[in-house]
Amino acid sequence: MDGRILDPDGAREHLAAWKGRIEKMAENTEAMRGRLQELQVTANDPNGLAEVSVDSTGALVGLQLTERIGRVAPEVVSAAIMATLGEARNQLADRSKEIIADTVGTESPAGRAIAESVDRHLRRDFTEETTEAPPVRSRKGADEVDDEDAYDINSQFRE
Repeated sequence: MDGRILDPDGAREHLAAWKGRIEKMAENTEAMRGRLQELQVTANDPNGLAEVSVDSTGALVGLQLTERIGRVAPEVVSAAIMATLGEARNQLADRSKEIIADTVGTESPAGRAIAESVDRHLRRDFTEETTEAPPVRSRKGADEVDDEDAYDINSQFRE
């Protein structure tokens, strides 16, 4: 308040407006919570080895491997899964931030704090946590590798 003494009608109007803003914020927060809780994201490995699904918390809830995994080294499959999991979590963070912006907005301190928390919790580069990968070779033999069987472990999902 600016220090002015409000008349009783002015005070009621001020309180009613404040109550309306609080109720609207509560409605928006509940809508955000519901939409975030339902969120699930699926990402595909760009080389066709794996499909990964994560729930609203970023936890792995689905993993589909293709027949192509039989033609590459286990380390390559593992790296593909981890990179695809990281991409799914990045997509989840992006979609979560869209929901936050659509519901509570990002101009308020609470909206900014929630969006920052989502980023801290979900965004991680899983490929950086692995050690240097061995050269990728198909199980055919060292001199029988063709481009179709090779997987670039260092391929980037994001520019």
